[in-house]
Amino acid sequence: MAAKRAFNIERFFQALGDNTRLRLLNLMGDQEICVCYFVEILDQPQPKISRHLAYLRSAGIVATRRDGKWMHYRIVMPPHIGATQILQQTLGWLKEDRAMQADRARLSKACCTPAKFVALQGAPLPIPIDSSTVSASR
Repeated sequence: MAAKRAFNIERFFQALGDNTRLRLLNLMGDQEICVCYFVEILDQPQPKISRHLAYLRSAGIVATRRDGKWMHYRIVMPPHIGATQILQQTLGWLKEDRAMQADRARLSKACCTPAKFVALQGAPLPIPIDSSTVSASR
């Protein structure tokens, strides 16, 4: 059995210290989202989005699931209770921010009319996650 890596509080705060990463967390919220939606909604290159998602994953607040060629991302709560509280408060704060609300509105529009978004044709829709199943496991 592999040893569990210690939670890195500095990495956690650094992960929350970037606007692109905050936008990604905001879009994930309580759902699992394919990376193609992030690229479309944030209008940024896929390598840049993937780099930020990898940073969030290494900070212990994002997990992945592969489904064929699609990579899905979701938020997981950190193993540290204080970090979990901070992340939950941050997500709540993001929901109130106008720019973050605009991102979520674009995501909703893309999910409802994927045919209008060439890059999203054939992409799986975001999947709501039951908040009671979100844990520190990755």
